[in-house]
Parts: sequence; structure tokens; C-alpha cells
Amino acid sequence: MRKSLTLIVVLITLSLVGIILIQVSWIRSVLLVKQERVDEQLNNAMGDVAAELMEEAKDLPPWTSPLVISGLPKDQLMNLIQPSSSLSTRYSMLSIQRRLRKSFEKYGHAKVAFEFAIISEANQMGYEMVSPGFDEAQSRARTDSMEYRIAYLLLYNPSESISPSARETLIVVLGGQQRSVWGSMGWMIAGALLFTAIIIAAFYVTVRTMLRQRKISQMKTDFINNMTHQLKTPLSSLSLAADILLNERIITQPDQVRYYARMIKTENQRLNTDVESILKSAQYGKAEKTVAHKPVHVHTLLESLPEHFGLRLQEMGGVLSLQLSASNDLVEGDSSELSILFDNLLDNAIKYKRENVPPEIRISSQNRDSRLQIRVEDNGMGMTRETRSHIFERFYRAHTGNRHDVKGFGLGLTHVRSIAEAHHAKVSVESTLGKGSAFIIDFPIGSKD
Repeated sequence: MRKSLTLIVVLITLSLVGIILIQVSWIRSVLLVKQERVDEQLNNAMGDVAAELMEEAKDLPPWTSPLVISGLPKDQLMNLIQPSSSLSTRYSMLSIQRRLRKSFEKYGHAKVAFEFAIISEANQMGYEMVSPGFDEAQSRARTDSMEYRIAYLLLYNPSESISPSARETLIVVLGGQQRSVWGSMGWMIAGALLFTAIIIAAFYVTVRTMLRQRKISQMKTDFINNMTHQLKTPLSSLSLAADILLNERIITQPDQVRYYARMIKTENQRLNTDVESILKSAQYGKAEKTVAHKPVHVHTLLESLPEHFGLRLQEMGGVLSLQLSASNDLVEGDSSELSILFDNLLDNAIKYKRENVPPEIRISSQNRDSRLQIRVEDNGMGMTRETRSHIFERFYRAHTGNRHDVKGFGLGLTHVRSIAEAHHAKVSVESTLGKGSAFIIDFPIGSKD
């Protein structure tokens, strides 16, 4: 079972890692394709604007013949003899910004961030036109080439011979491209992450279920082995007593017959108790336990415990003390079921006593916040934190070395929890290894008589 489980876990883990790696590779490939497509669309959008501006420039009226004006500097003379046809004089910044935005919207990138500027070969001192955030965007583009990109668009045909004053370039700084790419793939990535998480969750639940089933299987195996060991002793005693009674010499001795008859009765009662415990376990496991709601005085049940366990404790040199301080001990429930609850707690305290240390058991009661709290303390072996987390599970037994050193089926505390829940009570445990344990049952108080 262990080897099969390990093999299954390894195979599923390898498959899961392979699926994740393939998904990562696929997403990276798709991102590259998307990036290239976005770049192409943005280039087309800016190219359309540049082509539109160049086409409009062809429709300008031709230059007039220059007049000779002497005495003026060359640059002023050039301004007089040729009318200015630069973009800054023909278009406003808002107009070009709207053209770019409209073109980006046409290609499905309405939210792309951009800044622009226009330079001319005739103007070597600075920009002819520049948007407010251009310098900052350009500075960021030089340090972050993944998120920003600079595009240069010539607004003239380099093959044509034109005046330097007409040679203009549109510079566009684009930002937020990665966000645009990731945004277009958001649903794909979210879907991949979602289904990967589902696969991982299913893998976790599967492995957890298998481990739990293996644990339950091991507990059931231990239960069967322990039950076989525990039932074998009374059966052997019954067989031996029967063989002795069949001896003719024993038949003529009434005292011996009565002795072995009592032995048979005792062992028979022991078998009945074990079988009843197993049947009750099956009864509690089928459905939620229901009890008849009748007024029960808990102190009356607790005061009968010394009589039931007095002989066992006396043989061990143990002591059972009662400190019943609660002023209201009335609860709604079933007295026989509550008796089983307290019997199991005391039986558990006696079974798990420390070696060569007489058991000392103290039962106390008190009222807290309109509830009745019963506390059963002992000076036994105590429990580790791990043991405390499992003691109410069916078939679980805290071993102390020899698997059969403590008699029982691992059902007593399971019955305690089931009976407590049926009475709407809460059961908890406090324990220190090597010092003892304390079980606390917190009952809702019923109405007084």
C-alpha cells in the first residue's frame, strides 16, 4: 500500500509539473505573438497618421517667386521669400493628438499612452512642437525598453529633393504596451491559473483522501487484531472451564463446579460487554445519536461511580474523589447514556495509569455561564499533542509499547464524544505527558424541578 501510494504521488506530481511547464511555455509563446501583433498594429496606426499628414502637405499652394530684398540676414530673407509650411503652423498640438488617438482607437488600442514631438532639419535648436509629458516619457523609454518604445516617422519622402525646412519628423513615445498585451490575454491567463489551481486542489484532496483511507485501514486492522486478541482470552477460559467440568472427578465436587460455573459466567459477561461495545459503535456510526430528553440529575450519576469502580481501584491502591460544587446539576438527556459516558471516562483513566503509580481520580462539578461543567482528572500517563488530536477517532488507541498492553477497542472516547454531542454538550481534553489528563464536559443546564 505504501509503495503504491508513493508511486501514485510521484507520477501525479511529475504530470502536474509537466502540465505547469507546458502552460508556462505556451503562455510565453502566445505573449510573444501578441506583442508582435500589438507592435504591428501600433506601427500601422502611427503610419496612417504620418501618411495622412504627408498627403495633406502635397495640397499646399506652390511657392511664389521670391523678390530680391537686400540688407536682410539670410535666415530672415528665407522666411520672407518662402511661406512656412511646417506642421506647427498648419496644425495645433491638440489636432495632431486627436489624429493619433483616433488612429490608435481604429486598431483597438484606445487606452495606449503616448507623447509626441515634431522636429525639423531646419530647426536645430529644439522642437517645433512637443506635448507636455514628452521629455519625461522619452527619459523613461531610454531606461525601460520593455514598457516604453520610441517611434520616428518621417513626414517626407527621402527620395525626393525638397527644402530642408520641409523635412520634418514625428517622434512618438508609446507607453503601457505590456499592460495592453497582458490585458488582451487576461482571460487566458486567468483560465490557466484557475484550472491549474483546480488540478492542484484535486491532487491534494486525492492524496489526503488516500492517506486518510490508509490510516483508517491500518486502524481497522489494528482493531481486528486487538479484538481477536481480547476475545481469545475469554474464549480460552470458557473452553478450559468446559473441559474441566466434563471431567468426572470435578462433577463430584460441588465447590469446584460452582467455581468454574462462576468463571464461565464472568467470562460470558465479559464477552457480552465487548460485543455490546462493538454494536454500540456501529449504532453511533450509522446516524446522529438521538436521546430521550428527560430531566437528569448528573450528581446522582456521579455519586454512583465509586460503587462501580471501587473494587478495581481498591485492588490498585487507587482513590476516586468527588467534589460536586455545582448548585444546579439538572440536564436534559438520557441517564443510561450519561452513565456510559462517565463509565468510559473512568475506565479510560484507570487503564492508562502510570506503572507502579496508584491511580488518583478526581471528579468535580461547577456552574459557569448557565452551564454545567464536569471535570474528570487523573494522574495517569498523559498524552502528547498528536495523541490529543486523535483520541476521539474511532478505533484509535494510544499505545505505550506493546500493542495489547491496554485492553480495549479504541471506541470508549468515541462513545463519549457521540453521547456528549447528542446532549448538546462540548467535550474537551487537557493533558500533560507523564502527569495526567483532564476531560471537561460542558452541558447546557435544564430547568429546575
